[in-house]
Amino acid sequence: MEKILRIHPGDNVVVALTDLDKDADVVVAGKALRLREAVPVKHKFTLEPMREGDTVFMYGVPVGKVVTDLSAGSLLTTENTRHVAAPYAIGLQNYTHEKPDVDRYLNRTFNGFHRKDGQVGTGNYWLFVPLVFCQNRNLKVLQEALETELGFRKENPYKLLVRDLADKFKGGEKEGHYETKKSPKLFPNIDGIKFLLHEGGCGGTRQDAQLLVDLLAGYIRHPNVAGATVLSLGCQHAQMTMLEEAIARHRQELGKPLLFFEQQKYPSEHAMLQDIIRDTFEGLKEANENSRKPAPLEKLTIGLECGGSDGFSGISANPLIGVIADRINALRGKSILSEFPELCGVEQDLIDRCERKETAEKFVRLMENYEARAQEVGSGFDMNPSPGNIRDGLITDAIKSAGAATKGGRSAVADVLDYGEYATREGLNLLCTPGNDVESTTGLAGAGANMILFSTGLGTPTGNPVCPVVKIASNSMLPEKINDIIDFDAGRLFSEGISQELLADELMELIIAVAGGEKQTCAQKLQQDDFIPWKRGISL
Repeated sequence: MEKILRIHPGDNVVVALTDLDKDADVVVAGKALRLREAVPVKHKFTLEPMREGDTVFMYGVPVGKVVTDLSAGSLLTTENTRHVAAPYAIGLQNYTHEKPDVDRYLNRTFNGFHRKDGQVGTGNYWLFVPLVFCQNRNLKVLQEALETELGFRKENPYKLLVRDLADKFKGGEKEGHYETKKSPKLFPNIDGIKFLLHEGGCGGTRQDAQLLVDLLAGYIRHPNVAGATVLSLGCQHAQMTMLEEAIARHRQELGKPLLFFEQQKYPSEHAMLQDIIRDTFEGLKEANENSRKPAPLEKLTIGLECGGSDGFSGISANPLIGVIADRINALRGKSILSEFPELCGVEQDLIDRCERKETAEKFVRLMENYEARAQEVGSGFDMNPSPGNIRDGLITDAIKSAGAATKGGRSAVADVLDYGEYATREGLNLLCTPGNDVESTTGLAGAGANMILFSTGLGTPTGNPVCPVVKIASNSMLPEKINDIIDFDAGRLFSEGISQELLADELMELIIAVAGGEKQTCAQKLQQDDFIPWKRGISL
């Protein structure tokens, strides 16, 4: 295994691929260098002497400034380095990109669920959607009644353990005889019933209510969704008419069952819940008539996400995802790059890659509005790195961003979307979301991603109710430590010397298997159904 990595020829810092001792001798670009101090794995050290105010370069772009004089071989830390982002401006959009050779995938297919609007799902789910948090309790009652009785969920093993302990306390059999059981699925072509509980819909601004409705409309339109049951109280900001209008804006027939129930029109909660179950049961019978059939890979829309990032994320897992994104785009599919705070410092590259000037202008507008809102509350993009990020080598937002942006590969930017907007253009789309893992993955699925590739260096169980999330480790230590939440080890680039191209071939096969229902992701096995809509306003 190599000990160090200089990412770009123009970089003046180097990444440690293993723990390096003080006074260790390393060779970079044919030049010998002695380390002034110990450098932990994933952290960076200087290649040359630097004066206070000098710019730090990684990935060939500015990622920080040093605030004190540093000798060559010095460790970069939060004490001696501050975030700085490169300036940007909108110019001529004449970007060209050499597409990868994807001939071997042109006739490859995955077995998906074909929808009447032309989309193809990698799953077949029924949704329960509350327009306001007042309906969360009703959803929990319905969830308890439907999931276990229809065979979509095993009995809670911890509930059985409590029962076992209670029996032991009462003098029964010894502890340890409990086992989980799952009833046979009544509807074999339905992958699950999902409940999008949230805390919005009323009490906030009208803008937040509209944002929520647009997001929910995206979930209902989603290719992995077979139909939906919508619950409303009746008096909240997020009205049913708003949801109907949001769905109608797409100007395509929905082509799936959509059921509406408003509690204030019923004499009792009991009466409403009975109607919901009866009508939904009929919708489930219709949804079960759809089955998996072959679909070309161009029907894939891949969300690009990272969370729990470390110093390896930007040199192994994220660039690997970028290779996959370029392949999917070359096949006329779609990819969606999110997390705008983690694009800070690479704006110029993305602006230059926009196919149209208005696309670049929208990107700049969304970025600057987001940054301004953050600054209004005393924060900013520079505060994005988490304690875990910093501990593992991502000490400035620009360092984190330069690595995070590699998930987007090198394709041209076809479109820019605000949160709650739906991806319709083939190729690379940029989606304005927070860096928060779940708010971002929630937005990616709402934008139509029928699979999400999620890199992580520290580990996270994040999943999504309707969209499979493939968890990709940036280092090989992670899957050894936490093997129940990791689907793919990109760290083998360093630990085993496997080339990026071969890893991409392996990952493509995993994507096709997951898309076709032949393999479940770890998050799916754990039934990790994370759903947190982004709320940008204040409560009123």
